[in-house]
Amino acid sequence: MKAADLPVIAPLSNNDKTLLHVEPFRLCVFPKAGGRAPELDNSDQLSVIGRTLGRLHSVGETKTFEHRAAIDVTRLGLDSVQHVLESDQVPLELRSAYDAAVGPLLSETQDRFDAARGIQNIRIHGDFHPGNILWGTDDTPHLLDFDDTAMGPAVQDLWMFISGDHQYAQARLGDLLDGYFEFREFDERELMLIEPLRALRIVHYAAWISRRWEDPAFQQAFPFFAGNRFWDEHILALKEQLSRLDEPVLRYN
Repeated sequence: MKAADLPVIAPLSNNDKTLLHVEPFRLCVFPKAGGRAPELDNSDQLSVIGRTLGRLHSVGETKTFEHRAAIDVTRLGLDSVQHVLESDQVPLELRSAYDAAVGPLLSETQDRFDAARGIQNIRIHGDFHPGNILWGTDDTPHLLDFDDTAMGPAVQDLWMFISGDHQYAQARLGDLLDGYFEFREFDERELMLIEPLRALRIVHYAAWISRRWEDPAFQQAFPFFAGNRFWDEHILALKEQLSRLDEPVLRYN
């Protein structure tokens, strides 16, 4: 990505290697970089982010990953639920409520993905949210954290910048795509996947913490995960997301 003149925070190279090994550990070393968070209600900044993504995806579609996973319902949804239930971290009194909420959500999500068959999967950032951008003093969004790069639809890298009510979200989408179209075409059928992708992120979030729960750093960072309140709120989020799947699909212009 750096070689393609994209504004990424790339790891430092040591003897032409960026992945280093220290006994059983693998690590990268990055240069210190400054910046601030992007302003999500700033049309100009969103257009710049869209242009940057268009350039990123133009590079991404030139090849396929050999060893990276894909964005799909099985990996992020069904496997996540299986892990959460097998870990016994859902309080016993909430397991039936969790099942009743997550089952219909993933079923509907799979239906939406089935309806979207034929949409191109390309190499994408995979976890492109405002926290993974450093907005520089040069008014350039510097991209970081490519840990979750995957094969998936381009809209996966767009939807996390789109929030709020339908009218507000529609305007933000327009700003992003205005910039995106300057460098790459966008299949507008992908817009039907925004809420299904949001559903997968909600489901996967609980499993992401659960898989790392034995790490003391995670227990410090997410102490709420061990209590009923987390699961009450998670179940509510699953129910609310199922309702969002019935809302009108966003459109460009």
